[in-house]
Amino acid sequence: MRNIEIVGYGTFIPENIVKFGNQKRHRIAKDDSTSQIDMAVEAIKKALKNSNLNIEDIDCIVSASAVCAQLIPCTASLIHERIAKGTNIPAIDINTTCTSFISALDIMSYLIDAGRYNKVLIVSSEKASVGLNENQKESFELFADGACAMIFQKSNDPKKGIIYSTQQTWSEGVHATEIRGGGNLLPGMEYSQEKRADYLFDMQGKEVLLLAARKLPKFFKNMFKETGLTISDIDMVVPHQASRALVLIMKKLGVPFEKYIDIVDDYGNMVSVSVPFAFCKALDEGKIKKGNTVILTGTAAGLTANAIILQI
Repeated sequence: MRNIEIVGYGTFIPENIVKFGNQKRHRIAKDDSTSQIDMAVEAIKKALKNSNLNIEDIDCIVSASAVCAQLIPCTASLIHERIAKGTNIPAIDINTTCTSFISALDIMSYLIDAGRYNKVLIVSSEKASVGLNENQKESFELFADGACAMIFQKSNDPKKGIIYSTQQTWSEGVHATEIRGGGNLLPGMEYSQEKRADYLFDMQGKEVLLLAARKLPKFFKNMFKETGLTISDIDMVVPHQASRALVLIMKKLGVPFEKYIDIVDDYGNMVSVSVPFAFCKALDEGKIKKGNTVILTGTAAGLTANAIILQI
C-alpha cells in the first residue's frame, strides 16, 4: 500500500456544446481563444481553492496530458509560468496519451509515499477539437475538450492509498491511433495541404477495439489474481471514456453496469482528462465515497493499458 490521499480537485469544461444525435460534446468554440493552458489553469485554481491551499504549498506540478501545448518546453513549464512563476516548484510532463493521468498518479505515488514530495498537483488538459479530421466521422464526433486537476498528499491513514497498479503495452496497435506529423519523424516545416491528414488525429477504431477486447480480459484477470481481489470487492470502476463501445468492453471484463462510470453520451472522449474528470464527477455525485475501493483504468494509444486500485 502506497499511503496517499486526495486533498482536493477542480475541473473545467467549455460552455459551448456540439451535438451529434443524442451525443453531446463540450468543445472550445472556433471564435474562442481559450487555450489548453488556460483550461489547465482554471482547473488548478479550483483545485487549490477547494483544498484551501496556495500554490506555494505544492511540491511538484505534473502535466499529464496526451498532447503537448508546444514541442518545447514541457507543458508543465508553461502551466508553471501561469500559476507558479517566481517559485522553484519542479514541473514535469508524464505522457501515456489517454492514460496519462493514471500513469502520473502511479509514478508520483511512489515519490509521495517515499517522502520526496508531500503535496503533488496533477493536471490533465486537452483541446482535442483542434486536431480532429472532419473527414473521419468516427473520431470527429467522439472527442471533447476540458481539464481536470487533482492534488494528492501522503496519508497518515494506513487504509488509504494505492493497493495495486499495473501498465502494459502491446505495440502491435501502435499505428492504430496516432498523429504522425509535428515531431521529428514528420516535422512541421514539411506540412502541406496534401499531407494535412498526417497532422490530424487518425484512429482505426475497429482495430483498437478488437485488440483491446483480446488483451484486456487477461490484463484484468492478472490484476485480480495478483491482489486476491474480485470484482465484488470493488465499489466502483472509473474507466477511460474511450467510446460508446465502453458498455461492451465492461461486459467482457465482467464489470456490472452499476459498478462503472459511463458518461460518454454527455462528455465523449476527453483524452487524458476522461479518467480524472469522471472520477471527480463521481465524487461530487456521491457515487464514490470515503472508504470505497476504486479502480481507475483505461487504454491508450500504443496500445497501452493502465489500472490502479485505490482505497479512497
